[in-house]
Amino acid sequence: MVFLGCTDEMTFETKTVGVGEDVNLTCPRQKSDYSATLFWIRLVAGNLPEVLGGTFSFHDHNHVNKTPHFTTKQEPGIYLLHINKIQQSDTGLYYCINTEKLNLKFLTGTFLRIKAEPDITKNFQLPPSDPVRPGDSVTLQCSVLFDSEKKTCPGDHSVYWFRAGSDEAHPSFIYAHGNNRDHCKKSPESESTQKCDYFFSKNVSSSDAGTHYCAVATCGEILFGNGTKLEIEGLHLKLGWLF
Repeated sequence: MVFLGCTDEMTFETKTVGVGEDVNLTCPRQKSDYSATLFWIRLVAGNLPEVLGGTFSFHDHNHVNKTPHFTTKQEPGIYLLHINKIQQSDTGLYYCINTEKLNLKFLTGTFLRIKAEPDITKNFQLPPSDPVRPGDSVTLQCSVLFDSEKKTCPGDHSVYWFRAGSDEAHPSFIYAHGNNRDHCKKSPESESTQKCDYFFSKNVSSSDAGTHYCAVATCGEILFGNGTKLEIEGLHLKLGWLF
């Protein structure tokens, strides 16, 4: 996904790519700029600016600045930055700069956003096994499967509960579990898979009618469960799955 913008001097874009992809960024190279030099620099939060490569604008040559991760080289009319197998740590601002005598001009700017792959493989909810009445205590269960080999972003996950009533335009927040995996265990199906069970208990009242959702937030995304629906008929409360 790319969003473009510009000023009188510089073109700016936001580019979203997935972990493991290759990325090419280009900068215009004018042979008429006899005293100009082009540089690719990178700005990453918490780090000093990093020069990835430089070249003369007017002079054609085959010199390539190359590391296992970055390559800068001349191509017809452009100065190319190639990033090999992009990583989450490559998120940042990339600028192509033209320097001529004592003048410095930004030609292009790119904010590179790396879309990480969540490690959640499934989020499902189970209804209580016994029927309950208003005033009784009810426990809702949310089970989440995580694949540790898939995760490509730092940090842990958070689990939230929401309720969507029939008369509400949007779900309302009711509870947060925080970001820990104290109640997780390895799944017998795979060594890399963990199963985490989260429980939400409360005394039921008539205002609890609606659908209760478990939501897991990780890697900048939120995955909702299938939902547990609570319906009140007279003094009785029925619970069921939503699919």
